[in-house]
Amino acid sequence: MRGELLLGIDVGTYSSKGVLVTPAGEVVRQAVVEHGMDVPQPGWAEQDADGVWWHDVVVLCRRLLDGDPYQGDDVAGVAVSAIGPCLLPLDEAGRPLRPGILYGVDTRATVEIDDLTRSIGADEVLRFSKTAFTSQAIGPKILWLRRHEPDVWARTERLTTASSYLVYRLTGEHVIDRHTASHFMPLIDLERMVWSEAYAEHVAPLAMLPRLGWSDERAGGVSERAAAETGLAVATPVAVGAVDAVSEALSVGVVEPGDLMVMYGSTVFFILVLESPLADPRVWMTGGAFEGQYALAAGMATTGSLTRWIRDEFARELPPQDAYRALFEGAASIPAGSDGLLMLPYFSGERTPINDPRARGVIAGLSLAHGRDHVFRAALEGVAHGIAHNIEVFEELGAPINRIVAVGGGVQGGLWPQIVSDVSGRAQIVPDQTVGASFGDAYLAGLAAGVLSRGDLASWVRGGTRVVPDAVANARYREDQGIFRRLYEETKETVHALQGRARAGG
Repeated sequence: MRGELLLGIDVGTYSSKGVLVTPAGEVVRQAVVEHGMDVPQPGWAEQDADGVWWHDVVVLCRRLLDGDPYQGDDVAGVAVSAIGPCLLPLDEAGRPLRPGILYGVDTRATVEIDDLTRSIGADEVLRFSKTAFTSQAIGPKILWLRRHEPDVWARTERLTTASSYLVYRLTGEHVIDRHTASHFMPLIDLERMVWSEAYAEHVAPLAMLPRLGWSDERAGGVSERAAAETGLAVATPVAVGAVDAVSEALSVGVVEPGDLMVMYGSTVFFILVLESPLADPRVWMTGGAFEGQYALAAGMATTGSLTRWIRDEFARELPPQDAYRALFEGAASIPAGSDGLLMLPYFSGERTPINDPRARGVIAGLSLAHGRDHVFRAALEGVAHGIAHNIEVFEELGAPINRIVAVGGGVQGGLWPQIVSDVSGRAQIVPDQTVGASFGDAYLAGLAAGVLSRGDLASWVRGGTRVVPDAVANARYREDQGIFRRLYEETKETVHALQGRARAGG
């Protein structure tokens, strides 16, 4: 008889994580695999679908289910989340034709964004999709593929995304969750949550797209081929799954209208649960994890990846974990405002709310009195200013924010969430247990397998620490917030001009 353990796997930008969880929400085993992200040229971001995404799933399954003590027969259900939305073209046999084109950090389709906006009309795009075209949208990237890689396009039979490809490798079923599908604009009717022919002629035939599902639905069962590779039992139920941010939100109980998750990862991602859709060009309107739900989503482009860049470039003499510890300890010794240093964290362009793929990082106020600790703290503060900017946009739209839950690797140690609360003036809850998106995946696996019900999540999510703003620091940061916004506007044209020179010399 098959066991009751639930397997959740999340494939992220720089690492993948798997967990085995009991139906009571107890994590009994975890494993992590690190990987990289390819940047073939400025503005591009890619990963190999088989060499990274599927490879990590297989490795994690083998590590977690090695027979000491757990094996495939102990698993009642599986769910996978991954970075997204991504674009992956498949041939008629379901094989990837090129590396996956990643989410909003990949900004190659700027011309296609402009062209589609003109062709359809900006007002109509916002009416139909509830979102403006940005680097997060998949439609422009499909158009880029058609224009720039016609040989690949000629062999393309299906278009999919990271999590959906992994579900396909596990089950043979082509299915995509509706949250991720919301970014395949203008191919989806967001009001009705169905694929639509309305503007398909501008992008791609609907026959190329996976079928739509909700994250908690059963996509299919583990195939014989996938069972042989992973060690899972044949026919084990597999959920439709989600992008990492949705699973991360579920992992900490962000399920009620007014709940806002702020995910401190390689990028910062926001999910605010809503009862009905809103429309604004600065942020993204999407479907929720469950039928009948919507989510107001937003995302910054370079956050945890910025701290990693600083670690790799300016703390090379230290082992990676020692380097992070030294950097955060050093930043904690620097006062609010980094002694007059201010950083725009737009090192890979920026997504919401400025939606400027040609934005780049700016460090203002440098002097010979500043050191590495100042620069690192300025990076943390710059990201915090960006987070505060997104929260302000949500509030301007009238979207209710009842509580903010902070999750992800960046909350460890407490310094970064404290800076964010000080900058934004908003309290945050940091859960006691922050296993991550894979924990939310395990919950989805339980729903898809019929082991759990929706109400069981309350017993899975345990207490948390409340991070409250420091009044003195908040007063200082309110002044810096205005400078931060002006710095972007005043340097925008210069930075764009420099990007033009980089491409010309490139």
